Amino acid sequence: MPLKFLIIPCLLATLVGCAGTPDQTDAGFAGMNSGTQSLIDSGTASPVSPTNNEVIFRAFSLIGTPYRWGGSSPATGFDCSGLINYVYREAAGVSLPRTTAGLTALKDKAPAQDLIPGDLVLFAMSGRSVDHAGIYVGEGRFLHAPSSGGKVRIDELQASYWQRTFKGARRVLR
Repeated sequence: MPLKFLIIPCLLATLVGCAGTPDQTDAGFAGMNSGTQSLIDSGTASPVSPTNNEVIFRAFSLIGTPYRWGGSSPATGFDCSGLINYVYREAAGVSLPRTTAGLTALKDKAPAQDLIPGDLVLFAMSGRSVDHAGIYVGEGRFLHAPSSGGKVRIDELQASYWQRTFKGARRVLR
């Protein structure tokens, strides 16, 4: 039997397999949704509002912007509180304090085990007082403007360094 008669059926079988409709109830995706829904139903977490989503989308658009001490715009770069102040002002029309001390003084604390995207995460990197902050983006990650020479980026909240320096969280949006 010529080789071309074997190749054609194999190609057709491959194409038919690829043309199938993907299963919309993937176990991982469905499990994630049901877990999230049970948190919402139990009252231990809030659904993410459209405003929270706007904050996250705006923050993501700034990834790669250089760090600059005292910076508060994409054109000049950001420090951590300048980034937060800019994102909330632009995406949600909310004015926040311009310093980490001011962010720490916000009254609405967010439980560390029930963070929602848009919550502020606070860190004491060089002592007891909070001197760094970021925006929680979900899935255990946060976006921030690290120190000199860095760029706006996303890091894992569970990394040992961030766990050691974590000092709490604030909920700005409800």
